[in-house]
Amino acid sequence: MVHVRKTRSSSKSNAGILFNRYVWLVDTIYRAGRITFEEINERWLRSSLNDTGEDLPIKTFHNHKNAIQQMFDIDIACDRRDGYVYYIEHAEDMERGGVRTWLLNTFAVNHLINESHHLKRRILFEEIPSGQRYLTAIIEAMRDSRVVELTYRNFWREGISVFEVEPCCVKVFRQRWYMVARSVSDGRVRIYGLDRIENLHTTERRFELPAEFDAGSYFADSFGVIINPEYDVERVRVRIGGIQRKYIRTLPLHASQTECEISEDSSIFEFRLRPTVDFQQELLTHAVHAEGAIEVLEPLWLRERMKNIGIDLQYTHHDIISLHL
Repeated sequence: MVHVRKTRSSSKSNAGILFNRYVWLVDTIYRAGRITFEEINERWLRSSLNDTGEDLPIKTFHNHKNAIQQMFDIDIACDRRDGYVYYIEHAEDMERGGVRTWLLNTFAVNHLINESHHLKRRILFEEIPSGQRYLTAIIEAMRDSRVVELTYRNFWREGISVFEVEPCCVKVFRQRWYMVARSVSDGRVRIYGLDRIENLHTTERRFELPAEFDAGSYFADSFGVIINPEYDVERVRVRIGGIQRKYIRTLPLHASQTECEISEDSSIFEFRLRPTVDFQQELLTHAVHAEGAIEVLEPLWLRERMKNIGIDLQYTHHDIISLHL
């Protein structure tokens, strides 16, 4: 048993090392624009990830390049006419959000700081504990279409459950990572918090991702990670006054957000989503910072709810029916 645990721990460690190397390679080529393999190797020799001080084998480079394409859909192309120069194909997509932007802004920046040891105490990050242990294994299972076995502790019920799921996608929200997965036992799609996973084992069984599943569409009408069909998708109009509207402008609450009316002292922001409890709580947070200068205009039921809560926002049974926390 001891030997098995060491093997699994070593496997997770190796996966994490490879993941960091993939990120390093993407970041190196992206920042350079165009770069030869010799130049990549020179930077590898100076990298803190290179704990042996050895050259980067060309075969390893190509293995990393292929893995990056499969895992992140990032193509590292080669211009043979210009002396075998490597570059990121469609690099402009890196700035349009999604996994590519997250990859660079999170891991690549973190790696850069690790190489600048004198800056470590001057740059502070928010920790995301749930992403440390199982994220890499889940992403690899998604890539390889493999079923995973979870040992899971549900916050809403006592005890631990062991079951198998088919991982569909992952999402980070409010410093927590979540996995959308289909249950092997009943075929239902549920959401699981990674910080509630006690243990994860990737099985040898494969699955096929449903053709109709699209991660972006799955969360498109939601503010966070609550997927509750009992809330209709509808137009929400909110008047926000004072300086708080500047915060809403620079960090939109939802992809559908538009600023449709602007006056000297306030703006009306419009959203199209399911106004679930987490969205209501977000509005209340801004209301506190804006000293109450937030007014829900539509829909009427939400306006009345926000007025009457004073405001008591407790999760109901319906709010958690699709969110397995």
